[in-house]
Amino acid sequence: MRHYMALVHKDPDSAFGISFPDLPSVFSAADDEDDLLPNAIEALRLWADDEALPEPSPHAAILARADVRQELAAGAFLVRIPLIEDDTRTVRANITMEAGTLAAIDTAAKQRGLTRSAFLASCARKEIERSA
Repeated sequence: MRHYMALVHKDPDSAFGISFPDLPSVFSAADDEDDLLPNAIEALRLWADDEALPEPSPHAAILARADVRQELAAGAFLVRIPLIEDDTRTVRANITMEAGTLAAIDTAAKQRGLTRSAFLASCARKEIERSA
């Protein structure tokens, strides 16, 4: 999993703007600060669907850039955005868990029309992206 640094900009009467120093053509916005991460992740994913992604620059390299330092001095801030790259390969995994938890997973998956595997993968992706 790769992580890209994003600059978050906020003017007094505007939404939050999100840009990526490593990916100048990728941007997003969010009216609410809680939507920054999911919107930035979505922007990265959409761009990655059509373009090959470069390796992310290290944090120190991002901070060394004059344009980034200028944005930070003007009030922007940096956030680390995870990108779980889509891969069409499926891999079998054997896991162990408490029986009651597994029953709850099966119930929740069925209610959503998903397989156990699809449900667990979706939950894992959301948790990884939320906590990154």
